[in-house]
Amino acid sequence: MAGNESTGLKKTEISVSPCTSSEPECSTAAAAQSVEEKRKSRLERLRNLKLARNEARKLNRAEVVEEDRKKKLPDNWENRKKRAEWELSEIEKRKQCEAEGEDYDRVKLLDVSAVEAETKERAKRRKKNPDMGFSTYEEASIRQNQRLVKQIKPDMEAYEKQREELGNETFYATVNTILPGKVKDTPEGIQRLVEDLERQKDKAKKFRRRRFYDENKDVDYINERNSKFNAKAERFYGKYTAEIKQNLERGTAV
Repeated sequence: MAGNESTGLKKTEISVSPCTSSEPECSTAAAAQSVEEKRKSRLERLRNLKLARNEARKLNRAEVVEEDRKKKLPDNWENRKKRAEWELSEIEKRKQCEAEGEDYDRVKLLDVSAVEAETKERAKRRKKNPDMGFSTYEEASIRQNQRLVKQIKPDMEAYEKQREELGNETFYATVNTILPGKVKDTPEGIQRLVEDLERQKDKAKKFRRRRFYDENKDVDYINERNSKFNAKAERFYGKYTAEIKQNLERGTAV
């Protein structure tokens, strides 16, 4: 009976942990293993940080060297470099067009629009005669004289004829030359003068100079600084003192 009971029992396998016998020793070994892994990971991070530091040091050194090189160059080095590159490309394009039997100036103009060409022409004119704004009446007169001289279309036949009639002494007048009665203006010249004066008057009508003050406004200041102070005070406190100001003007102030 006992034998049958022993044979009928199920055989069960029990897995026993290797550390069942000595639990403290097992926990100590696991802790030591985790500490070693942390140490290795930290050493790896430290090595990567050192590599990154060395790489940054090399890049900084290269940047310092490049900055020192640029500092020793002339101030307009970049513009000169671009200009040299542009000239080299122009030379290469011109050689290519000459090899193909084409006119480079005409080929170059094919890529320029009318608006761009007009803009460049205006820039050239401004460069030759730059408008620096009003400085003195003398400078304004000189600019006007230059503008009028450019508009002159000389008649060389009439020029030679007048020189022959007057002679060199009168034609090339000096300070001591008496001109009244000897030189007579032509009707065409007088008409040109009238038209130019009318044109100047029309241009002056379109010009509006900004006034420093309003001529119709009451003068309540003694100088420019006081005027600015009064304007600022009026801007901030005008709506509060309007009634007081009106009473003072009427003489009904208490």
